[in-house]
Amino acid sequence: MTGPLAGFESALRAELTRVGYAPATVRDIVAAMRRLSGWMQRRRMAAADLGPAAVREFLAMRRKATRVEQVARRGLGPLLRFLRGRGVIPSVEETRGSPAAALLADYRTWLVGERGLAAESVRCYLVQGGKFLADLPDPIDASLAGLDAAAVVSFVMRQARGCGSVWSAKTLVTATRSLLRFLHVQGLVPVGLAGAVPNVAGWRLASLPRALPAGQVRAVLAAPDASTAAGLRDRAVLTVLARLGLRGAEAAALGLDDVDWRAGEIVVRGKGSRVERVPLPAGVGKVLAAYVTGGRPACSCRSLFVTARAPYQSLSPASVRAIMGRACRRAGLPRLGAHRLRHTVATELLRAGAPLTEVGQLLRHRSQLSTAIYAKVDFTALRQVARPWPATVSGGTS
Repeated sequence: MTGPLAGFESALRAELTRVGYAPATVRDIVAAMRRLSGWMQRRRMAAADLGPAAVREFLAMRRKATRVEQVARRGLGPLLRFLRGRGVIPSVEETRGSPAAALLADYRTWLVGERGLAAESVRCYLVQGGKFLADLPDPIDASLAGLDAAAVVSFVMRQARGCGSVWSAKTLVTATRSLLRFLHVQGLVPVGLAGAVPNVAGWRLASLPRALPAGQVRAVLAAPDASTAAGLRDRAVLTVLARLGLRGAEAAALGLDDVDWRAGEIVVRGKGSRVERVPLPAGVGKVLAAYVTGGRPACSCRSLFVTARAPYQSLSPASVRAIMGRACRRAGLPRLGAHRLRHTVATELLRAGAPLTEVGQLLRHRSQLSTAIYAKVDFTALRQVARPWPATVSGGTS
């Protein structure tokens, strides 16, 4: 290995081995260091010059050479984390000194501290907020001071054209309104412009919750290979979704200390920073115990569900969606969202005779309006209130 990073190769190998990376993965990361160091040498760059712009330029070169994004990025993430940890290259905080980044950091604090939003909601709001601020010309302070309703509407309309669903468009609208409220509260936008954000044409209770048939649920739960550690984890994640009706982000946020084995309860951290205890059925507990004792790696991470490879860390909501996608593929089903299992739990309860209030309690809805949509799938109860079709009269039908 040559170039400005060559002197760190042995330290990199030792650190990767210490945290538990597989030998093949270590080779991939070292190979990424070799390519990056050689590229920097040809450009006569020092290690401290490896900032975000240089990384983007290197990735653009790799994309042209490999034509596959995953191959272009292979090994680069762990390498950059190692170099930042050693102080070889600028830290993430040092590269986030732009005014827009500082605003987003303050916005994050406001969302968590003042609004009490869940981590996944904060992530979505920050992504949309970053797009809005990036759309403004520099200097950003002057752009915000001169912001008007026309600019807000123009941004939302352009972004909405790229949304793949009504749900994503509504997320865009909600996040943009939230950011505008924050900017107005901070005095950066002189006029409250949240009301200028156009609405999305979507009506509440207009659709039916799409539940899965019992056979498909069994196929999804049986899809993971329980002979492997990752399969035990995936089966446990899917069981929690399908039997307890948890949201994907709630399943990802579960910790080891959240499972009370003696009391048969599990602590769920839901929307709005709500913390609630729900019963842990014996069948679900058995699947969780099988994963914890036979599939979960020994690591310092206190999350219940962790990655299958080192460095071990908590699963993200995106990882839960990926688990559901893999299970659907193995079960011979089209790719379905993890929320479909939550809909299935509610629908099965209603069909078994449970009242809407109990369904709302299980799903931990704060408002009965959120549960009301499931009344549309209770066909037995709907038949009792449906009016008969008008009777046939002479000369035709009424």
